[in-house]
Amino acid sequence: MAAVVAATALKGRGARNARVLRGILAGATANKAAQNRARALQSHSSPECKEEPEPLPPELEYIPRKKAKNPMKAVGVAWYSLYTRTWLGYLFYRQQLRRARSRYPKGHSRTQPRLFNGVKVLPIPVLSDNYSYLIIDTQARLAVAVDPSDPQAVQASIEKEGVTLVAILCTHKHWDHSGGNRDLSRRHQDCRVYGSPQDGIPYLTHPLCHQDVVSVGRLQIRALATPGHTQGHLVYLLDGEPYKGPSCLFSGDLLFLSGCGRTFEGTAETMLSSLDTVLGLEDDTLLWPGHEYAEENLGFAGVVEPENLARERKMQWVQRQRMERKSTCPSTLGEERSYNPFLRTHCLELQEAVGPGPGPSEDAGCSRAELLEKLRRLKDLHKSK
Repeated sequence: MAAVVAATALKGRGARNARVLRGILAGATANKAAQNRARALQSHSSPECKEEPEPLPPELEYIPRKKAKNPMKAVGVAWYSLYTRTWLGYLFYRQQLRRARSRYPKGHSRTQPRLFNGVKVLPIPVLSDNYSYLIIDTQARLAVAVDPSDPQAVQASIEKEGVTLVAILCTHKHWDHSGGNRDLSRRHQDCRVYGSPQDGIPYLTHPLCHQDVVSVGRLQIRALATPGHTQGHLVYLLDGEPYKGPSCLFSGDLLFLSGCGRTFEGTAETMLSSLDTVLGLEDDTLLWPGHEYAEENLGFAGVVEPENLARERKMQWVQRQRMERKSTCPSTLGEERSYNPFLRTHCLELQEAVGPGPGPSEDAGCSRAELLEKLRRLKDLHKSK
């Protein structure tokens, strides 16, 4: 009976917590603090103008706040705890899986593999907007799976490619990234499951720390600790040197095309440090994110940096891709530096648009963290049209 009640409670909820909670709070009136923040965002284009700014554009939606606290927070924490720490989260994941398989029998997007000298990267569309990946040594016929949330879809790709799965790289514990660990590791008895021991990853067999390297055939894959979304979040960097090509970053929920993940288990300072880790990589590094969020993320980037021409060009390309249900990954880190607001907290233009820049006596790192926190809050409340 408890299972029936739990399943009923979960029915109809979207995969993302913010969307659910916006419905709960619909109809509430924004208080003075939220209105001030909205006016501040609008007034950046005319800093010397003292007239009352125009109303907030329809691209942004604010949830009312009380005593400077987000009313989403208490409900959000409760739901997040249920999702990550109880069997209710697994039931919700299974429900997502069934619905996605029914709605997208061939996947939510059409993907295109990248072939290098003896290495193949194959994106696999899973659930409603996730990506899993196979990294294949084409000579040894060995494969590594990244975040195999739908074991059925990943297994179908393994069989089609005619390869042997020897490792699973899990970026973090959330079911939409780790849900396939059990089935695949049981099916492939020699398969190792890698991830952070801090994250409670299901069926983990080989814990990894920052800078640890996983070697499979000619594949050299380095784990980088990037906490913030979860305490033990890792990203994986495939070294391009052995195959004389670009390196590949499998970013999980740290970094998306023009976006970044929500800070569920860390602070803005923690997330900023993790994003700076990525900023230290080469411009030609290919970014393979954990979700298809490109169009929505670029829409938000256009609100905070409406005159960014690099963003506008990318948005036009993304819209053409999505009209044909084509995947938008990969991008490159060089591209991301030009239009991803979460990687541009050091840019004066963005500081002026969203919030005050660092003063003469302020610490620049703290100011960047405050700007990142503000951007993340605005993004959480942004509603794509």
